[in-house]
Amino acid sequence: MMTHGKSSTDLVLVPCALAIMLGYHLFLLHRILRRPHTTVIGYENHNTAAWVRRMARAASPEEAALALGVIADGISASTTLASLCLALPALIGAWELTSTSAAAMPSGGDTSQLTTATVKYASLLACFIASFTCFVQSAGCYVHASFLMSAAALGSDSDSDDAPVVGHVQRAVLRGGGFWAAGLRALYLATALLVWVAFGPAPMLACSVLTVAVLHLLDTNSMPLHCHHQFTPGGSATTASPTVARSGESG
Repeated sequence: MMTHGKSSTDLVLVPCALAIMLGYHLFLLHRILRRPHTTVIGYENHNTAAWVRRMARAASPEEAALALGVIADGISASTTLASLCLALPALIGAWELTSTSAAAMPSGGDTSQLTTATVKYASLLACFIASFTCFVQSAGCYVHASFLMSAAALGSDSDSDDAPVVGHVQRAVLRGGGFWAAGLRALYLATALLVWVAFGPAPMLACSVLTVAVLHLLDTNSMPLHCHHQFTPGGSATTASPTVARSGESG
């Protein structure tokens, strides 16, 4: 009877927690598409695009090396988290296998406890695999951006010749940042699922509500977009319009 009641609680609270997380991120995606300046992701995309535009026209080897170093840091961070996403499921799987073996098969042929444990671990594994995929894609975009950045730094001094290359670099860097953000969100969801595995559905629901509240504060931007100056090879400066890259460009 207690097992049936616990299963009913899982069936009610866990979907509610997942709906809260998914609903918030759909709302965030709508804001990024419609009003990107109100989100931190849109604000950072705007500044990143201006940084790439400036660094792609680096006049000295030191500036080009600085830009490539920043991109290399992004590659390193992405590969580190990708490795973490592979290591954590192995540890959690060993722990879950030990817990399931200790519980063994209940008398009477009731396999609901074993089925619930399997669903929990499969959900965790799916989140970690999704996060791993996003971080690998992020690293790949940054690697591609480093090639394009070096080509732009060694390219022509003409704005008309550099413009297509600069656009490609911006797109690659923004996509890398988009995959990075998606990988982090998958890890946040995995954290909520880990709370479900360790403590039950009610703490998972509380964790989801707290996570969404914190993310809403962190994702909201109240700062106006900065109008970056675009320097030309002749030394003059023009003001770039404060446009923000759409999410299609950021991954």
